[in-house]
Amino acid sequence: MSSRELHCEVCEGVQLFEAPPCVDDHGADCPELICTGCGAAVLIATFTFQAPRLSDRRRRPTEPHRRAA
Repeated sequence: MSSRELHCEVCEGVQLFEAPPCVDDHGADCPELICTGCGAAVLIATFTFQAPRLSDRRRRPTEPHRRAA
């Protein structure tokens, strides 16, 4: 079981959080954590995204520059 200290909103302070037995086989990377002080559950949402490449961006048509009179 992995554990870490996080702020608990219910306890209003830093508490030890532990991952419960994970049925999804996440192991130590399980996103579900439970506060050992009050039993409140939190879900750590981690995600990745692919950043667009600069070469994939479409070029915008250039607008004519305005000139001062």
